[in-house]
Amino acid sequence: SSTKQILDPAFQGAGQKPGTEIWRIEDFKPVPLPKSDYGKFYCGDSYIVLQTTCNRGGAYLSDIHFWIGKDSSQDEAGTSAIKTVELDSMLGGRAVQHREPQGYESDKFLSYFKPCIIPMEGGFASGFRKPEEDKFETRLYICKGKRAIRVKEVPFARSSLNHDDVFILDTEKKIYQFNGANSNIQERAKALEVIQHLKDKYHEGVCDVAIVDDGKLQAESDSGEFWVVFGGFAPIGKKALSDDDVILETTPTKLYSVNNGKLTLEDTVLTKSILENTKCFLLDCGSELYVWVGRVTQVDDRKAASVAVEEFIVKQNRPKTTRVTQVIQGYEDHTFKSKFDSWPVTNAAGASGEDGRGKVAALLKKKGDVKGASKNSPAVNEEIPPLLEGGGKLEVWCVDGSAKTALPKEDLGKFHSGDCYIVLYTYHSGDKREEFYLTYWIGKNSILEDQHTALQITNTIWNSMKGRPILGRIYEGKEPPQFIALFQPMVILKGGISCGYKNSVQEKGLPDETYPGTGVALVRINGTSIHNNKTLQVDAVSTSLSSTNCFVLQSGNSMFIWIGNTSSYEQQQWAAKIAEFLKPGVAVKHCKEGTESSSFWSALGGKQDYSNKNATQDVVREPHLYTFSFRNGKLEVTEVYNFSQDDLLTEDVMVLDTHAEVFVWMGQCVDTKEKQMAFEIGEKYIEHAVTFEGLASDVPLYKVSEGNEPCFFRTYFSWDSTRSLIHGNSFQKKLSLMFGMRSESGPKGSGDGGPTQRASALAALSSAFNPSSQDKQSTDRPQSSGDGGPTQRASALAALSSALNTSGKPKSPQSQSRAGQGSQRAAAVSALSNVLAAESPRIGRQRFVFRLLFLLHLD
Repeated sequence: SSTKQILDPAFQGAGQKPGTEIWRIEDFKPVPLPKSDYGKFYCGDSYIVLQTTCNRGGAYLSDIHFWIGKDSSQDEAGTSAIKTVELDSMLGGRAVQHREPQGYESDKFLSYFKPCIIPMEGGFASGFRKPEEDKFETRLYICKGKRAIRVKEVPFARSSLNHDDVFILDTEKKIYQFNGANSNIQERAKALEVIQHLKDKYHEGVCDVAIVDDGKLQAESDSGEFWVVFGGFAPIGKKALSDDDVILETTPTKLYSVNNGKLTLEDTVLTKSILENTKCFLLDCGSELYVWVGRVTQVDDRKAASVAVEEFIVKQNRPKTTRVTQVIQGYEDHTFKSKFDSWPVTNAAGASGEDGRGKVAALLKKKGDVKGASKNSPAVNEEIPPLLEGGGKLEVWCVDGSAKTALPKEDLGKFHSGDCYIVLYTYHSGDKREEFYLTYWIGKNSILEDQHTALQITNTIWNSMKGRPILGRIYEGKEPPQFIALFQPMVILKGGISCGYKNSVQEKGLPDETYPGTGVALVRINGTSIHNNKTLQVDAVSTSLSSTNCFVLQSGNSMFIWIGNTSSYEQQQWAAKIAEFLKPGVAVKHCKEGTESSSFWSALGGKQDYSNKNATQDVVREPHLYTFSFRNGKLEVTEVYNFSQDDLLTEDVMVLDTHAEVFVWMGQCVDTKEKQMAFEIGEKYIEHAVTFEGLASDVPLYKVSEGNEPCFFRTYFSWDSTRSLIHGNSFQKKLSLMFGMRSESGPKGSGDGGPTQRASALAALSSAFNPSSQDKQSTDRPQSSGDGGPTQRASALAALSSALNTSGKPKSPQSQSRAGQGSQRAAAVSALSNVLAAESPRIGRQRFVFRLLFLLHLD
């Protein structure tokens, strides 16, 4: 069928600009959703979500997600899958397609709707519920996830609570967060974002917020109110295993080819070469499925592959919630490529990506006035990256054997390829805070011993400064802008001055090429901006010349500046500065290309043909943030999509790959031993990315401590510097930032053993030791928890201890304190005697009373 026949009119104009577009399936047709309804998903419906992004090269990239509600019909789900293929075809067949079952959405999908989506009951066919227009209804939610959080409404009942998860109770006047005793700190932090979302959406931003910690009664009013909503305090049962808690195992990967809708197992080693551009393939990873689509496959073949995958899920008894991702040849994501044994990187996909619809926009954006542009050279609007503050103290040491030797001021900026150097720059940032940039530079011809020594010395300096500096490893030829900008100028010379280098070339019988004070040397001028004006000594032969550059030629006591025909005026000026830097006070002869003297060519060994082409520029890539883990010694990374500063969790070590450099970020709460391993983690990641992403193995590597992030790291985030001033775990930091609250204690006066808290504690004990009365009041408790067992009694004792132990609270005058504690204990003992009288003999009253007396600090 023709393209016009298969494309739905609802998709006209889709994907023309970056952003999110959503369609709902109504009567088996896609209907555009009003933007005011974005983020609202109904359980009875299926949706198509198109996310269009513009990368740094100007190309448009598309992800299409079809979301299937848990109550959506099979026909609607099938329609959304087929319409997704049609939309992809309209966009040029390059989109990545994702099947998103409700409750099991991918992290990438959830990243479009931060902090969360909360699917609502109902749908197009059955009629919509609009809770925001109805009378307020108290709701209970469970929250799961450290970064992409999944929120699910659960029955509003005590039995829904457990000790392992985080819950949000949304009442008309107050929102409570209940932290299970065993719940994850990071999930607690993310749940606070959900509370803010609920507060803004359903309470017009005006609503009290309370934190209730499982097993603790620190804030008497909040805790008491929370349990009153559930009909009074009663111990909660153990977590019941549900489908949400089943983690699908990652099984050995299998590859199937799809032929006429039929699957055939490819029993061979998984390499990129197996994938044919005329076919579709299914990659079965157990917990997730991928459909790979060759570039020249037909739309009907792609639809048949989608149907075959749905049938595969049924035949294999896979959960209906299995996620499926479809990728087009040349646009495979990191996760897909890492499933193969090898994935050779080519530039074909990247080149085609650069020719996208957005390239014109990118070119137009680059045009404009440029300060300081020469009339003789074309205007270049070069974006200057974030650089370190100027005016700091710069120290450089050359590594020599097991020691380091400080360079004199006049030699700062001179680097030899045969040596290793340590650089420490101390400066004051915009907020007047002292900061440090510590790196070691590795020359291409340096010996391994010097490289290891450079790392050891640099680590020693870093540790002595308590991990405050950013620590970097930089290879010759990959110097980042921040490094180059410290040296004005920076010149990389041949040879080396260390004993290790001298001995190495002598042992190998190689000539010592170390830059001479006299003799012949040729230096190429590259960039002229503050961040890229690195110059390099090249072989002193005429074939090293290039019409696009300027060169400085030293021949004995003579100095020439050779000016290429297409070089810029700025290059000529910089060449003069380099000549003065290398040979101060020496007269310089200028010669334009084509006007060279015989002495010039003689110094280069005679005239020969040379290049007039520009050097190739590195491809600009998007930055990616990853979490990582090691499985059987192999590094596995998980991408954090649409990342923000919120994703840098203080308990974690993370990797930020900008393609120009790799950062290993370490949170304040990370173990010291793990911090020491940061470089090893970075090296493991680089090995991984070299194989699957074409990353250069000599890319600059940095390790960064939380609170000491430099400007060129912060630039990849919308950064709030005040966050680093708040100490504590992820939950404590978030609580302080969002609500100005502290997790250690509740509101003033709530921890003083007041009457409400004591009443709650005694009620807890009564429930724990008098099950007969509790059975009459509650039908909500799991059967196993109704026997006054040891877990329940322990929980009650903890509650009483929190209520009656005032040792950690501010003390009143001694006489008042003794009187208050005496009456408090007397009331507790009196109440307990009534509880114990009704208790079964098998519990062991004597042991219980002994423990109670200990808790009450009675002599």
